[in-house]
Amino acid sequence: MKPLLHFSFLLMPHFNMITFTNAIEVLRVANQLSKNNHYTWRLVSVNGGRIEASNGIKLETIPASEVERTDIIFACGGNDVQDTTTSEHLALLRRLDRSGVLLGGICTGAYVLAKAGLLAGYKCSIHWERLFAHQETFREENSSKRLFVVDRNRVTCAGGVAPLHMMLELIAPHVGARLIADITDYFIVEQLRTSTSLQAMPLVARLGSANRIVFDVLEMMESNIDEPLSGGELARRTKMSNRQMQRLFRETVGTPMARHYVKLRLKRARELLLQTNMTIQDVMTACGFQSTSHFGKSYHQEYGYRPSAERKK
Repeated sequence: MKPLLHFSFLLMPHFNMITFTNAIEVLRVANQLSKNNHYTWRLVSVNGGRIEASNGIKLETIPASEVERTDIIFACGGNDVQDTTTSEHLALLRRLDRSGVLLGGICTGAYVLAKAGLLAGYKCSIHWERLFAHQETFREENSSKRLFVVDRNRVTCAGGVAPLHMMLELIAPHVGARLIADITDYFIVEQLRTSTSLQAMPLVARLGSANRIVFDVLEMMESNIDEPLSGGELARRTKMSNRQMQRLFRETVGTPMARHYVKLRLKRARELLLQTNMTIQDVMTACGFQSTSHFGKSYHQEYGYRPSAERKK
């Protein structure tokens, strides 16, 4: 990949401020510490004007058509990216792709690229909260749990501090290891993460490496939502007896293994109901429920209302 010097950030309405800031500050500090204005950046939107972030702060943008030069443009998304993405956003990104500009997505920005049909056949990263819904909606791409992914002319990353690590890797070939070390020291980053690093899923993040067997079981549950594995099969794959596995899981996680698995599947169902246009029947099937009545009853017990009420929200 050629050196990236000129960056554009396409701010989607209600974009996530911290992810955007983590990306752009790497460029600012690189210029500051090197005492050389290596990098330029522009905040853009379809028609220009102020774009409001998820925290209510508004930033001034210029129309994307007025940017004279850009090497890469990042779509910066937020929690409601599905509702704020318009046909104008999609047309803009398709036009930029035809012109040879590299395309990126920050936080939920991968959704915008995928909606425009620009991630088919690519690996991509998106915030863990939207990962399952993204996988179900865009099956022609390879959604990854990685912190960020660089795949040819596509660069995507999750939220939080992921953009900081992504930007450091992008500029490293240009500025060198010494300046990268200085930037990480400036940000008080103790460990630089790479494109092979995985996002920490909430429960797994809390458990850490306290018990590798339970960690493996949780990973198997995450990877087998549509066709749930039995307790006996999970135990067999960990080379433990079912009784030992059940006891270890409950002691470590705090809930029975079967109950946690159901809660995980219901959580995924809720994500699909809120983040996609899949029918309730398709959501039920995607989350491993065989009976409509069982799905509805389980959902009501977990959330206090039925899936149809969730969809109406």
